[in-house]
Amino acid sequence: MNDRIVKAIRREPVDATPVWFMRQAGRALPRYRTARADVGMFEVLRNPEAAAEITALPLEYFPVDACVLYNDLSTPFFGAGFDVEMRAGVGPVVDWRIATAVDVDRLTPYDPRTAMPWILDQIRLLASRLEVPILGFVGAPFTLCSYLIAGPKTRNIDETKTFMWREPEAWARLAGFWAEHMAEFAVAQYEAGAAAVQVFDSWAGSLSPGDYEHYILPHMRHVFERLRAAGVPSINFAIGNPELLPLIAEAGGEVIGVDWRIPLDRAWEIVGEDRGVQGNLDPAVLLAGRGPALRHTREILDRVKGRPGHIFNCGHGLLPATDPDVLRAVVDFVHEYTA
Repeated sequence: MNDRIVKAIRREPVDATPVWFMRQAGRALPRYRTARADVGMFEVLRNPEAAAEITALPLEYFPVDACVLYNDLSTPFFGAGFDVEMRAGVGPVVDWRIATAVDVDRLTPYDPRTAMPWILDQIRLLASRLEVPILGFVGAPFTLCSYLIAGPKTRNIDETKTFMWREPEAWARLAGFWAEHMAEFAVAQYEAGAAAVQVFDSWAGSLSPGDYEHYILPHMRHVFERLRAAGVPSINFAIGNPELLPLIAEAGGEVIGVDWRIPLDRAWEIVGEDRGVQGNLDPAVLLAGRGPALRHTREILDRVKGRPGHIFNCGHGLLPATDPDVLRAVVDFVHEYTA
């Protein structure tokens, strides 16, 4: 079994820096586009065998050190009483929105083990087949709440922040609901065979440090305290605002994911020597071709200087036009340069 990722999470020495990419089992792979041509995402997810094939698909293109679960942040909405539609070019759309404090009471508590057994079955299949670890993931409370308040394709999250400020008690209940359920979902993925779980806060960068500390930090702490108590290795990833890094580190996680807006060595100074770091290639540079991609990759590795605890990744998900051959060149370079 390739255990580089597991060792890096523990900040132990590795024979080469481990690599994986967010959205690696997705739109950048030709075979994925063929497999999904006439099938909806949630239909695939309810077929553990088909979903497992997609999760493992990147290994046919490049030798990454982990396979990240084929899933979507919005899948848990089904358990809470929503119907969810994945619309092309838009993203997940729910059948009703959180607009008032009363709407929060419509959420249905659930156990992810019974509400989404097909996700856990996919992990079990993969754990019995693959020689690399499986990484699970869940959405962070702020990002999930934003889908339900502001909807998909929202970038400045004005509606979410307005609700948060106007209805602080209802916000606390809403964020607390998702903190509890995502912590339990992460534990369930670990129990099923995931080696670690990443918590995605894709939209937290729109917040000021003060708002993050007051409205978000208590709920993120709850998630990571539950994971730590259950022995679940975790990665805490947010994007868009390096000023939040001290608070993100305070929230928890053995590894802190970092985007490209701050040099990786500087980010590591901020989050502390007791944490690993993940990142932080700009995914757009992969579109520029092999030369620029490898040059930026080397710059990141030179900043790390072989320090244990680094997981190489992009600072966000792969873009659809990414060339798999460029990705393979990056993976090979990371392994060879750090061996």
